[in-house]
Amino acid sequence: MRVIPAVDILEGRVVQLVGGKPGTEQIVLPDPVEVAKDWERQGAPMVHVVDLDGALGKGGNLTLVKRILETLKVPVQVGGGVRTTATVKQYLDWGANRVIVGTKAIADANWLRDVVNDHPGRIVLALDVAKGMIQVKGWQESSRITLDTMFDLIRDLPLAAVLHTDVDVEGRAQGINPTEVRSFVARCPHPVIASGGIRSMDDVRLLESIGVEGAVAGIALYTGRLNPAELWRRSK
Repeated sequence: MRVIPAVDILEGRVVQLVGGKPGTEQIVLPDPVEVAKDWERQGAPMVHVVDLDGALGKGGNLTLVKRILETLKVPVQVGGGVRTTATVKQYLDWGANRVIVGTKAIADANWLRDVVNDHPGRIVLALDVAKGMIQVKGWQESSRITLDTMFDLIRDLPLAAVLHTDVDVEGRAQGINPTEVRSFVARCPHPVIASGGIRSMDDVRLLESIGVEGAVAGIALYTGRLNPAELWRRSK
């Protein structure tokens, strides 16, 4: 199982938010490109980049994302406000290994089907969940579409993976919710990347035992609760 460091960009800086809410920054770092390079230097097998401004519909950080993609040699998966076919293609052309889609994909099943079939194995669907409801528009709204409906819609699509963020524990570094993750993995027809709540190697081992393909870690890495050398040596 790969553990992937999160580089979340808000207003040109790397941040770690509680539950994705602006104003709850626990980590603020000034140079996203340097942060991404540092994770690569420390042995990260992949880097997870999210344009939070794009996700919130408040502009974006395209120049910074492009520089990260052009600089890093390890695979990078990119998301945050990806709501057009042109943006998907742009990120892939810039060197993204995978592109994460969420709000637009959940609202428009035909668009999701077309973009996934055009780029098989390169698209990750984000299904971010709070209190059992799929969250959209940067976690500002709940979708009326249920998880089981989405699982039926994507069953035969050539997705790279499904990214499951447990919003209820995201950014708190208080531990994962294993019941939630197990339920999601058991029902999802694709490999799952888990995100939200990781605080220790015990959580990493638990996620591995549940059977996720990968896990995105944020605050636990930035605060040193997870040791990168131990983490990525173990995953090789």
